[in-house]
Amino acid sequence: MEDPKYMVAVVGAGPAGLFAARKLVEGGARVVLFNRDVKPGGLAEYGIYPDKMKMKQGLRTQFKLILDLSGIDYYGNVTVCSGGNIVLEDLLESGFQAVLITTGAQGTKWLRLPGENLPGVYHAKNIVFHYNHLPPFTEKKYLLGKRVAVVGAGNVMMDVAHYLIRDQKVDEMIAVVRRGPADVKFTKKEMETVARNLDLEAFEAEFARVAPIMQAAGQDPVASKAVFLDALPKALEPVSQTRFRFEFLASPVRVLGDWMNGVNALKVEENTLVCVDGNVKARGTGNTRQIDADTVIFAIGDTVDKDFCVPIFNDAYISAPQPRYPVEGVSYEAFNPDNNQPFERVFLAGWARQPSTGLVGVARRDGEKAADAVLQFLRTQGPMRDLDNVVEKFEQRLVETHERVVDKVHLAKLVCVETAEAQKLGLLDFKFGTNDEMFTAMGY
Repeated sequence: MEDPKYMVAVVGAGPAGLFAARKLVEGGARVVLFNRDVKPGGLAEYGIYPDKMKMKQGLRTQFKLILDLSGIDYYGNVTVCSGGNIVLEDLLESGFQAVLITTGAQGTKWLRLPGENLPGVYHAKNIVFHYNHLPPFTEKKYLLGKRVAVVGAGNVMMDVAHYLIRDQKVDEMIAVVRRGPADVKFTKKEMETVARNLDLEAFEAEFARVAPIMQAAGQDPVASKAVFLDALPKALEPVSQTRFRFEFLASPVRVLGDWMNGVNALKVEENTLVCVDGNVKARGTGNTRQIDADTVIFAIGDTVDKDFCVPIFNDAYISAPQPRYPVEGVSYEAFNPDNNQPFERVFLAGWARQPSTGLVGVARRDGEKAADAVLQFLRTQGPMRDLDNVVEKFEQRLVETHERVVDKVHLAKLVCVETAEAQKLGLLDFKFGTNDEMFTAMGY
């Protein structure tokens, strides 16, 4: 491979950032990868359910191959913007020719309902980070009751259901779905993890209730029911007595309870389905009812970090509407609405550009396409001299401003220690749950 001739900072080391870094190196760039967490991987490491070890190990292997590239420097435990010691302007003024933001959707989306701040109300992302041992969520206490309402109908809701039903073994888990059974976003494979806990009597009664509404909107109740019941033949054997049921066509309007006792119910508005321009949408009827629950978890999608250095619109950082370096007609350039101009040398990829869109494969492709956009720009700038000096100076600044910066040597030590710990305990996988434990393992 030829010596690098460009200099790029990539902020965020999830799938979008890692695969973008590889593509940039292949295009002749030296890449410095900044990561808020100690470990790379993002949601591929901390968002996939812990028992999906084959998938996780496959991704870890790919990520290691990327980080082993000589053209990539890695700095973990370094926060860019969001209250960190490094801001976007520091990168742009320190010699980096371009900055690619791939920080994912780090923020949590809320419906802003009365009662959302009551004890016993959580966002699904925090629960996922907790059981996946992402510091500092590992150490936080989540008071999960016996009857849990989870708002949402996607794969995150189903992962939380898996956790509540198979690990926490709650008495009842209610999936509260704004639309109907035809519009759920989880797969049959995900349903198989909890299908044996489905309350079939309640399920049939709920389908009988919503079937006429679905038919009036042109949806097929029989086909929709199969998505749920086809999971039964290969479903996992139950390990709890949890009653799992669905409440369709229900939009939360208030969390009920008090500050002393926490949540006691979720108030919902009943919806109907209407067909508008060929699209089926949920519409409120004005009728409300209560779903008894002592915990409410919102699995309703994500938003980007609002404390970052780039303007936001509709839960994403704003992309230039008329990009100068489009890839397949898509804009990857950050945009400043104050002056109606693109941010010079700043690009976006992955969930930073479009939150909650697809899984690892989608993030990978988006990162690679963003790298193509960055390379288009770099070719208009020409080669850069003395790349090593830029990296050395910035590394010195990191050491002076950050107590513990994690590089690729530290990561290798951490992997060795965690692998040995897993073998000693007879586990398929082992993760330290706190940064301090990881720092000790790395020799700090």
